[in-house]
Amino acid sequence: MQLGKIAVAVDGSPNAAHALEYAVDLAKRYGAELQIVAVAPLIPVYVSTTDPWVPSEVPETEVKRYQAVVDAAVKTAEAAGLTAVTGVCLEGVIVDELLAHVEHHPPDLFVMGSRGLSTAKRLLLGSVSDAVVHHTRCPVLLVRLAETTPAPKKQ
Repeated sequence: MQLGKIAVAVDGSPNAAHALEYAVDLAKRYGAELQIVAVAPLIPVYVSTTDPWVPSEVPETEVKRYQAVVDAAVKTAEAAGLTAVTGVCLEGVIVDELLAHVEHHPPDLFVMGSRGLSTAKRLLLGSVSDAVVHHTRCPVLLVRLAETTPAPKKQ
């Protein structure tokens, strides 16, 4: 198996941080390049009911926040000893941007965290990880946080 280029999606969540750990470890083991990708979601703009042609308020973009997540992840990877690390922050519909990025910059492996949505939520909302798994042509590694079992109660 050849892993020359690994891409990992980050968003600042604990699941994404865990996925980054896996991606960094794999990149070190295989001597692979690591590309860290984040997508700042589009923020909906609501229109005033009094004047439908003028937005009530244009919200700030989240690009700065997601760029900071990418920068921190790049520093984490470099601190772990990786030298071939790049980061990219995109803006748009998360699934669409990730799929387009993977299509235009195909990695040998795409790593991402799973949010662990319940079945009901997944049916209603869908999930980014499901879409990526079903619509990319490269192998995808979904990383889940280990479930922690509560300590037994003392009696």
